[in-house]
Amino acid sequence: MTSVLDLAPVVPVVVLKDAAGAVPLARALVAGGLPAIEVTLRTPAALDAVRAIAAEVPDAVVGTGTVLSPDAVTRSVAAGARFLVSPGWTDTLLAAMEASGVPFLPGVSTTSEVVALLERGVTEMKFFPAEAAGGIPYLRSLSSPLPRARFCPTGGITAESAPRYLALPNVSCVGGTWMVPQDAVEAGDWDRVEALAREASTLQDSRRA
Repeated sequence: MTSVLDLAPVVPVVVLKDAAGAVPLARALVAGGLPAIEVTLRTPAALDAVRAIAAEVPDAVVGTGTVLSPDAVTRSVAAGARFLVSPGWTDTLLAAMEASGVPFLPGVSTTSEVVALLERGVTEMKFFPAEAAGGIPYLRSLSSPLPRARFCPTGGITAESAPRYLALPNVSCVGGTWMVPQDAVEAGDWDRVEALAREASTLQDSRRA
């Protein structure tokens, strides 16, 4: 599979309280040009949502976020997740993600965490919580000493700030929620979600390899 970082400039971070909305939401995001969808494991409906998207929206590349344990890794893959995202990592969690057979983005917020992953051969990471952890200036400062590390910053990123992140040489995509506003999801306003996704997908032009 193509790297998660290369599927689209923006990875929607989705919190679903009701799995019934998963399929129409995923279809709206894919139609808007955002095929990679991160469903966070923050609600009881999350894994059912992943199952539904995996079964009914073949053009979506659905993954799970907030992966915190080996058990969550196992349950995610069994539900059909095609990638895994964690807010941080431990040796135990990293080993489980590596053994899962699907791509993964372990979370980092410090230089030492990045170096530790690079030592283990992991070059693709989630930078979280992006804004609180130093944002654009911090990531820019990492690009010269740690050029092998590629990031998907997530946490506090908006439609306005995303292009500035994507302009960094070590940022391949960003994670965000602005194209899946909770009021639109709860109202089933899939046209609005699709329109916001389409706007986000145009940030493709701002990306750098």
